[in-house]
Amino acid sequence: MSALQFCSAKQLASAIRRKKVGCLELLDLYLDRIDRYNSRINAIIFMDIDPARKRAKKADEALTKGDLWGPLHGVPMTIKDSYDVTGMPTTWGVPQYKNNYPKKDAIVVERFLRAGAIIFGKTNIPYHLADWQSFNDIYGTTNNPWDVTRVPGGSSGGSAAALAAGLTGLEAGSDIGASIRNPAHYCGVYGHKPTYGIVSPRGQALPGVVAATDISAVGPLARSADDLSLALKVMAGPDDIDGAGWQLRLPRPKKKSLREYKVAVIYSDPEAEVDDEVQNRLHAVTEFLVKSGVKVSDTARPKFDSGKAHQNYVRLLRGATVGRFTPEEFQKNLDVFSKIDPSDESYPAQMIRAQAMYHKDWLTFNEMRHKMRLSWADFFNEFDLLLCPAATTTAFPHNQRGERWERMVMVNGKPQPSTTQMFWAGYSCNFYLPSTVAPAGLASDGLPVGVQIVGPQYGDYKCLHFARLLERDFQNFSPPPGFE
Repeated sequence: MSALQFCSAKQLASAIRRKKVGCLELLDLYLDRIDRYNSRINAIIFMDIDPARKRAKKADEALTKGDLWGPLHGVPMTIKDSYDVTGMPTTWGVPQYKNNYPKKDAIVVERFLRAGAIIFGKTNIPYHLADWQSFNDIYGTTNNPWDVTRVPGGSSGGSAAALAAGLTGLEAGSDIGASIRNPAHYCGVYGHKPTYGIVSPRGQALPGVVAATDISAVGPLARSADDLSLALKVMAGPDDIDGAGWQLRLPRPKKKSLREYKVAVIYSDPEAEVDDEVQNRLHAVTEFLVKSGVKVSDTARPKFDSGKAHQNYVRLLRGATVGRFTPEEFQKNLDVFSKIDPSDESYPAQMIRAQAMYHKDWLTFNEMRHKMRLSWADFFNEFDLLLCPAATTTAFPHNQRGERWERMVMVNGKPQPSTTQMFWAGYSCNFYLPSTVAPAGLASDGLPVGVQIVGPQYGDYKCLHFARLLERDFQNFSPPPGFE
């Protein structure tokens, strides 16, 4: 077993059950590490310590009586700021919600508590969860523990940074534009974006919002693939209303070893060129898979145009997030929309069109999405999984100037708008597909690279099983230097 602070949640739960460590003892270990290390990275931005310590004491007492609360009995964990947790503010990084203390836990929070977890704090996010870095005017900037001059990703950036630095045992995030996947990639941890709709998002929303958002999913981040599986089992399933009529039964993978898999690999795409540093690690994954007997194709693709798929994603994504706008912000966009050149296909032009489109236009894009979704289903009749980048680069330097599409990242020596890499978010999640990001080793600059493992709809455990095989035989989590 590795150092206790870097153990998986599953290992921590086992150590607690075997009485190798106490629940309160483990919580205090993480609290001590937060005192020592959190100032470097600003990942954990709020803690409710007294109730957490009381719950940890009760967990210890329960264990002495043989009362096991669940698979996460006594495991300390934090959770993304966007989830409602009683006793802690839910801000979404928006200053007007700084003192928004919910009166009820999110469904996912309830489920983690029923599983025995000790939720003691919250992790940082960007404003409105809308960035590939994590900073806001309430809590400031979160740094990547591998290099504090660089971003940890977003919007679950605090989640991934806290896990990598050994400040928490488990995490939960959300993902509409790689908000679980890019932080996992940048920080060298594991993340899973579930199939759309299999985890209830109730309580992971702006105040007063109860409707589920198109494309968006909530899911776990962790230091091991096994933890992702355990956490998904805890999180998944309908809410009390839908649960009256349906049950979730995700298929379990039938394959046992890597050599039984048939996968396709994409290293880059004309829509979003990927830096060689990232491609090199993906090639290393592929070389390992070929040597392991995996059938690998680097030419197989779903039968649709990737450019049209990306355009479809941007329209539906920005159509989905327009609900966050105030009436004044929406009117401002309508005014801009009337002045856009019809030939302008830049990201901001596509975004404004999406935010101002008629519902009939949305229905057209939704129909296009579902036709591509059928192409994905055909693809997965031939291939088990698709492997691809999670982002176009390793973690990039902090850059908070201007709009997101004005901020550049360097890809093979050339500037690329940071929003271009949204392609690797939408290529799968716009079509409701699950995907897991697993560590693929370090680039030559010493920064982590993750591989994105995309599976068929409801094939969550297939993605997670493949990630576990890679973890066992190729690359597992390793902590960043300086946080030992």
